[in-house]
Amino acid sequence: MELHHISAEHLSVGRVREILEKHLRLALSDDARRRIVRCREYLDRKMENPERPIYGITTGFGSLCNISVGRDDLAALQKNLVMSHACGTGERVPAEVVRLILLLKIQSLSYGHSGVQLATVERLIDFFNNDILPVIYQQGSLGASGDLAPLAHMSLPLLGLGEVEHKGRVRPASEVLAEMGWQPIELQSKEGLALLNGTQFMSAYGVWSVIEAERLSEWADTIGALSLEAFDGRPEPFCDEVHAVRPHAGQIATARNFRRLLEGSEMIARPKEHVQDPYSFRCIPQVHGASKDTIAYVKQVLTTEINSATDNPTVFPDEDMVVSAGNFHGQPIALAMDFLAVAVAELGNISERRIYKLISGSRGLPSFLVAKPGLNSGFMIPQYAAASVVSQSKGLCMPASVDSIPSSQGQEDHVSMGSNAATKLFRVVCNTQRVLAIELFNAAQAFEFRRPLHTSPVLERLLADYRRQVPFIDDDTVMYPHIRTSVEFLRHENAR
Repeated sequence: MELHHISAEHLSVGRVREILEKHLRLALSDDARRRIVRCREYLDRKMENPERPIYGITTGFGSLCNISVGRDDLAALQKNLVMSHACGTGERVPAEVVRLILLLKIQSLSYGHSGVQLATVERLIDFFNNDILPVIYQQGSLGASGDLAPLAHMSLPLLGLGEVEHKGRVRPASEVLAEMGWQPIELQSKEGLALLNGTQFMSAYGVWSVIEAERLSEWADTIGALSLEAFDGRPEPFCDEVHAVRPHAGQIATARNFRRLLEGSEMIARPKEHVQDPYSFRCIPQVHGASKDTIAYVKQVLTTEINSATDNPTVFPDEDMVVSAGNFHGQPIALAMDFLAVAVAELGNISERRIYKLISGSRGLPSFLVAKPGLNSGFMIPQYAAASVVSQSKGLCMPASVDSIPSSQGQEDHVSMGSNAATKLFRVVCNTQRVLAIELFNAAQAFEFRRPLHTSPVLERLLADYRRQVPFIDDDTVMYPHIRTSVEFLRHENAR
């Protein structure tokens, strides 16, 4: 099986996607091993004759930073940290995000600025490679000292504590470790902090969301083009000349993509009686394009984050420095994830408006997209469902990053709430996928009333693939299975 070697080399979002989709196994590069061992050996030497207290290594945590801890208690200090901070609650983190958390924590620890044992990093790799996923909960992190609560749940199984999901079952970590023949890790000084400090919970949700947002942006164009055809829309708003005089990159890319998607269509080429289209069709390049630009920006921010050391203190063996600072603070990505939530929600917002136009009984389409409206409600209520989901996404788009509630007796007096930004973003991405699936359901139905005309070869192939899973609706039927199948179609197929 193909390996991905963890190293200091740049880790792109595209490579993360490849690791997950191809189920690549992880292994430390020789260089990463050397960096981890060198940092740990430096910290051990530093501990032999500490000149002054070192935060979190020879002291307590947070507002207890001025309380020194004896040498014989340093291991217990780190274990106590993990146990006491495992205060997560709410829904479980989805498995695909847990895998990302493990991957990003391993990457961050590999830079040799965290002071962990090599065995600790290798055990995290064992978890990833054997699909042993710590049970982590979505709520509990302020996104300030990193993601303390969720990363504590990630770390408990290293100690033989907590729970893991393995082979479809949630079990005590101690049982799974015993089956694998693994002894629990005995944490050394600094290790608990290295594991719990950091932004890997936030970053994992953010990276997952960027990957999905890119896919949804592609789907929004494809489905929007089919809706344009079904609504008998005009092609002129997508001509290159219009966008050359307002050259936002995403706008230009969207218009170019629509010209490709519509090339060879009989429907788009026929004369139009109407002079203009509603904004939800005419302004697709501007709206979809702005979301594309936002996705690109957030991807850049998260790429920086996942190639960073984000725990505290930060150890610099070559400079003989152990620095207590704030690389764990989630503000850089909290702001970006709030921004991405807005951009992805807007793809759903304009999609719902196109759905509404398709069922409106205009431009030769029957009301609610059925041949016998009145007897049949047809596609009346899928639009309600889309409107409900869009409304929820709007509520979720209130930025989490504008809030801060002090903690740890005021020592941690400004927090990012980046974890809340991350989990809200996740929900918005899932919501937008559902809305686009409903638009595809409507657009495919609407286009059948344009026959015998054909759309472009690209969109005809899409319709053929979709029709193998979702039928044309002649008379009222139970609709939710078709919506569910449409969601799965978007999830597992690539946009054209």
